[in-house]
This record gives sequence, C-alpha cells and structure tokens, in this order.
Amino acid sequence: TASAVREALGSVFTSLYAEGYPREEMLRLPEERLSDVPEQLAYFRRYGDRRFYKGVEYADLVESLACRRAAECFATPEVRPEDIYVNVQALSGAAANMAIYEALLRPGDTLMAMDLSQGGHLSHGSPFHQSGRRYRMVRYGVAPTTERLDYDRIRDLAREHRPQMIVAGYTSYPWAPDWKALREIASACGAVLMADIAHTAGMAIAGAYPSPVGHADVVMFTTHKTLCGPRGAIILSFDPDIAGRIDAAVFPGAQGGPHVNKWAGIACALELARTPAFRDLQHRTVANAAVLAAALVERGLRLAYEGTDTHLLVLDLRPIQTLNGGKLMGEIAARILDLAGIVANKNTIPGDTSAADARGIRYGTPWVTQRGMGKIEMDEIAETTQLVLTAIHPFTYHGVTGPLPRGKLPLSVLTEARDRVEGIVARFGGQARHLQQAGANVGPDTVALRVRGGRAAHLLHEATTAHILALEPGQACRTLFLDAAGDVLSEAIVGRLPDDRWGRAEFAVLVPAKHGLNIQRWLSALADGYVLFDPADLHRKVQGPAVVQASSAPLSFTLDHGETITFPAPG
Repeated sequence: TASAVREALGSVFTSLYAEGYPREEMLRLPEERLSDVPEQLAYFRRYGDRRFYKGVEYADLVESLACRRAAECFATPEVRPEDIYVNVQALSGAAANMAIYEALLRPGDTLMAMDLSQGGHLSHGSPFHQSGRRYRMVRYGVAPTTERLDYDRIRDLAREHRPQMIVAGYTSYPWAPDWKALREIASACGAVLMADIAHTAGMAIAGAYPSPVGHADVVMFTTHKTLCGPRGAIILSFDPDIAGRIDAAVFPGAQGGPHVNKWAGIACALELARTPAFRDLQHRTVANAAVLAAALVERGLRLAYEGTDTHLLVLDLRPIQTLNGGKLMGEIAARILDLAGIVANKNTIPGDTSAADARGIRYGTPWVTQRGMGKIEMDEIAETTQLVLTAIHPFTYHGVTGPLPRGKLPLSVLTEARDRVEGIVARFGGQARHLQQAGANVGPDTVALRVRGGRAAHLLHEATTAHILALEPGQACRTLFLDAAGDVLSEAIVGRLPDDRWGRAEFAVLVPAKHGLNIQRWLSALADGYVLFDPADLHRKVQGPAVVQASSAPLSFTLDHGETITFPAPG
C-alpha cells in the first residue's frame, strides 16, 4: 500500500461521521469540477446534501472524488464514466455482496454461484454464510477432465433452475472467466449477472485481466488486494434504478456511519491506478504467477486447475510422495511453509469435501511483485517450496472429533529454507520476520538466551539431559543439548530466573558463542513443534510453546555444588 494511501487513512477524516450520501449531481461531476472546492462549497451552502449531519461538506468532496475516479478507471469506449454508478461505502467485500443481494433479490430467490470447494467465495451462498441460508443455492464448478469452468454445464444449470442472479467471480480459481459467455447465459434465463472481481480489480484496470464492464449488471470489488488500496469495497452498476436500490441497501439498509478516511485512501489508490507504473506492476504480477507456476511444475509439483493466467495459483498436494507415505494436508503444509518464510494458505481444490481437509495451497504474486521480484526469485521460491514440501513427514493424532493432521521435517531443511528466504528478502532491502539471533554476548566466549512461557520449564527439561524441573529461582545446572540423533549439540548452563508476575517460569541458557545460533534454532523449532525430535517416533514431541530470545541482562546463579556464576563477569 502506497504511503499516500496510508497517510489518507490516518488523516483528519478518520473520526468523521457522515451518514448519508453527497448530492446526486455531485457524483456525476468530472474531477476538474470537483477540484473547484469553492464552487462545491457554494452549492453545499445553497442546496445542502443527503447527509444526516452538518459539518461534513468535505466528506462530500472526498466521496465524490473516489466515486468519479472509480468510474474513470473502469470506463470503456462503450461505457462512459457518466454511465457508471459507484458506491464506495460498503465496509468489505462480503458486506458489499450482501447489499447487492438485498437490493436485487428476495429471500428464497435462486442464486447461482461457483462451488466454494472449487474456487467460489464464502459470501457466494456458502451454507456457512447468511447468503446460503437466505437464498436457494445452485452451484456450478469446473469440468472434471479439464478443471476449467464448464460453460455448457453452467448454461444447462441456468436453464433448469432459472436463477434470479448469477455470480461470477472467484477466490481461488486461477483462470480469467469468459464474461461474454456468462452474459449470454444470464440473459437467456433472465438473471442479473454480478461480477465479483475482488481479487482482480487492479489487473482489470490495467488491462491485465478482462473487465466485466459492458457485460455484468453489477460489479463488486475490494480495494485492498490487487488495487493496492485500503481495506474497503466498491460497487459499480449501470442502471439508475439498480444503483438507487444498492445505495439504499448499503445505507440505511445495512450500515450506519461510513469510514470517510477509507474514501480518501481509495481516491488516492485509484489515482495511482491510472499511472503507467501501476499498469506495469499488474502485468508483471501476472507474468510472475506464470513463471512461478511453470517453475513448480518443472520440479515435479502439480497445479490444481492445470495452471493460471491471473495473479494466483493453487498447488495440489495429493500427488506428493512423502518420505513416510503419509497424506500431506493443506493446513500443515501452510504452517510449515510459513515457518520457512513463505506465506501461503490452505485451500480446497476440486475433489475436496471440506475446508478442514483441504489438500491445496494457494499462492499469489502481488506482494513479491511489489517488492521488485521477478523470474529469478520466482524460481527460487519454487525451489524452496519443493524443498520444504517433499521433506515433511505427515502423521495424525487422535483428536476429540477425529484425526488431527500434523507434520514434521528435519531442522536442517527448515534452516536451509529460512536461509534461502532471508537471502531473497535481503536483496530487496528487507528482513525476514523469523530472523533469529545467536544470543546476546555475556562473556568473551558465551552467549545467553532467555526462555520463557507457560511450558518453558518442560521444554528445557525434555530438550536437555538435566532435571530442569527441580531448579528453583536463582539455581542453575550444567547440562547438554542433544540433537534428533542423540548426538551432543552443545554443553550449556541453564539457570532459573525469578518467575514473572503471572507465575510463569523463566530461564537463562548460557552456551558457547560458537553454538549460540544452532541452539537458538533448535530450541525455537522444538517449541514450535514442527521439527523431527525422534525420527523413529513421529508422535514423540517436546512440550511448547515457549519464547526463545537473546538476553543481555546481568545473570547470577548458584550451581548445584554451591559454585556461584555471574555474567557478565565482574571486572
């Protein structure tokens, strides 16, 4: 998100309350007229506005500016900005979708949308969402053989069920839709066609994704994804009657006071969206996704939906041959990738029966592209992904409601993956959030780590050879850290510090400086619970979580034989 957008979000508009809308005529004005502030204030003094409060005349200017810029960004040779009606008040994409349904449907009407497990969104009639309980749902999906949208099947479903609305737009389906075909299907059964381009709005503005304008009756998109703006949503419509019904459904139908500072941020983001730099960013985002997809396939991984032509792609974990033959699940794969510094999320793919048991991993390239990454980095990300996923040993615990998927991998693999990610990030002027320190120097050849948390005592008791649970505050003992093979990692002194104010134990761990980083990594990984502790028994684990961090505070302990040690040493 650009600094101008963040500054607008933190401006004096943050706490302004402005229920209602500007004068309708104001929303149709070109930006040049809106920029004539004295003229607009003169109109305000003479005619007022549609707000419920006074003292908000500048909110009218900001909202109208955001609406006009949205209209100009999505205008086409066939659809002028003046023909586009814009609402920027919905607080989120789901809220915007519900406002559209409320405006154009009645409870019990038929709503047709993509199946959640095949790429649809929760707010498109999921049984877990109010839209799925309020309307009669018909769900379409992909063809089993091609994993692409099956337009013939969609057409047949529309003819059979004659929905009042068809929703086209997806949260994990990676291919751009055929808007013309969807328009024809909707027209043939008399349905409203709603385009949800929450993920792809920035690309649509830049021409890197087909625009639904000219095909859809209503377009909804969020402003914080590829548009790179603040969190919010925009609704576009092209008929004054539909626009009026949508406005009423947003306010007063669903919301009270809107977030005026978001309008300011949205207006800034839309101005940036009209620049050559933004268009270049969006096209590079799509290109990076294609490169990343190809690099993953080259390394033997499979993509759900057989590829991408947008900003996202979804890995299919089912074909991965794990080292122990276990079934790798999306949640565990995403957790371990996150520990390595690769942020992705689990996602259902065609064939999955529940989100809890998702077997897909969704990747997107907007963030990495914004940081300047390209083909080389996409290849490195693919290589690191392959390294991590193929090293995981999946297994399950018996939970209260059923099996609980888990997974572990060697610390050496996790460390290598983290180092690779840190190397990529460092080239672009950043620092990986998981960067670990070797400990703080408390002597010429000694570093100290602080271990704290509700299970810190049990973590150290199980990770060392000493009886740590017997230590009282101020006491210490000499011990050894052992690795997964039972070999000595380092000798150490573990001392118990005074308990914190909640009664939780805290410890200082003193190790030779040359072993500091390895012990930090080992203890942190054991506390997180995703590294192999006993290769012969995947279910065996060390208790956690706990915080493991560098400590430079003065330390003084009494060892079990009466010797007192102090760091830093006196003198």
